[in-house]
Amino acid sequence: MADFFQQVYEVVRLVPPGRVVTYGAIARCIGSPGAARMVGWAMNRAHEQEEYVPAHRVVNRTGVLTGKRHFGGSSVMKELLESEGVVIRDDKIVDFESRLWDPLKEL
Repeated sequence: MADFFQQVYEVVRLVPPGRVVTYGAIARCIGSPGAARMVGWAMNRAHEQEEYVPAHRVVNRTGVLTGKRHFGGSSVMKELLESEGVVIRDDKIVDFESRLWDPLKEL
């Protein structure tokens, strides 16, 4: 599982500021298309990494900030995304499609 998590972190570190990626897109990118939930588990532990992992850029497939409770406060994930120019309304990214970064297409 450690190798899986490290692969996830490597992909997440590539997400540009102001863009977001989904759990499923990460799973597909690392060759585990059915492992979106496991990507979420990796994100829950991202804060333990020595090298920064911008986990706030990982959202669910519809653009909802599902991981927000893992940031030490319910508004931290939103604040981090907003500081990068992402507009959030009701815990969902506005204009989600334009912010979406797909590693299979971008890398």
